[in-house]
Amino acid sequence: MSSVSSDQPGILFGHRPFLFYLGARSLSEYSYQIATVAVGWQIYELTGSAFQLGMVGLVQFIPSAVLMFAAGHAADSYDRQRVAQICQICEGLIASCLAWGTFAGWLTAPEIFGALTLLGITAAFEGPAGSALLPGVAPEGMLQKATAISSGAFQAAAISGPALGGVAYAIAPGAPYMLMAIFSLSAGVLNGMIKPQSAPLPKELPTSDDLFAGVSFVRHNPAILGTISLDLFAVLLGGATALLPIYAHDILQTGPWGLGVLRAAPAVGALLMTAALARHAITRRVGLRMFQAVIVFGLATVAFALSHLVWLSILALAIMGAADMVSVVIRTSLVQLATPDAMRGRVGAVNFLFINASNQLGQFESGITAALLGAMPAAVLGGVGTVAVALLWMKLFPSLRNVERLE
Repeated sequence: MSSVSSDQPGILFGHRPFLFYLGARSLSEYSYQIATVAVGWQIYELTGSAFQLGMVGLVQFIPSAVLMFAAGHAADSYDRQRVAQICQICEGLIASCLAWGTFAGWLTAPEIFGALTLLGITAAFEGPAGSALLPGVAPEGMLQKATAISSGAFQAAAISGPALGGVAYAIAPGAPYMLMAIFSLSAGVLNGMIKPQSAPLPKELPTSDDLFAGVSFVRHNPAILGTISLDLFAVLLGGATALLPIYAHDILQTGPWGLGVLRAAPAVGALLMTAALARHAITRRVGLRMFQAVIVFGLATVAFALSHLVWLSILALAIMGAADMVSVVIRTSLVQLATPDAMRGRVGAVNFLFINASNQLGQFESGITAALLGAMPAAVLGGVGTVAVALLWMKLFPSLRNVERLE
């Protein structure tokens, strides 16, 4: 057992490997959040199409699905911090091209989709490598608190990132992409300063068993399978945030700055929840708490979908973020603690694919449904579906529902 006391989260902020990791991942998240506002608004302005908004998610998801097994093996066979660093530098260069094209006036929707495809490729490799780094840079015995603080830093970026992106876009459409480039390249610098505590992993030529080991591990662990598939289907159905450009433009009638505020609202709720979880870890009935959080997420999605008031929409989005944070901390801690270090990259790749599928395919699903039914019916249907999935998964995965503690 670790000698580190679980009531001393301040130890994490004095631990340099964790601080460098936190900074790098936060800056990378800043870049992503700025992109969600800039790309979403620019695509909707260029096309006026809910279907095209949905395509933003699809073109990012496809590379993750295709490259999942290679990305997981890379995270388990090579220096994880270097893999993440290379990806972040590439993301900075792609953002620079988007800025150039926007300022010069030649950037079109197909070219934006091409850039998003490249970003999807880098994200496919960065996600598993970055996630697998966390247990190696956190002090022993403090993974759940490190996960909560790391997630909280992401949410802080998710609060200010969209607002910053919205303000920058209002100043000049190319300005958000300049900020993306700065944040991504800075993240790469910080990643190069991380000194992981774990020993270097051996490099080896992958066999088919190596590549698919993560899938096999998840399939034979019902609690892990249940938790990541719950996130997949719940967020896949409840992806109302993909419709925020339509809500901001047509329903709530705000501009790009208003879109940034709406984008930031879930992160405000998540950050408040993170502050509570960093001090008071969930110690009992963690499986049930996760299901309850997903149900609250679905109900808040319905409230947002029906709202015509900006303040009520912001409140509903904040509740969605707080509920989602409970699920994120439990899911991440459960997966990391149950996975051997030598397989964390490959299992993380499966988890990352499920997360991407829920977020990006959810964006595609929401765009298609909104194009067919309208934005409001699509969002209501998604929230109701999220609640239904949570109730069904409670019956399908009793081992997950009965998880008492994260150990």
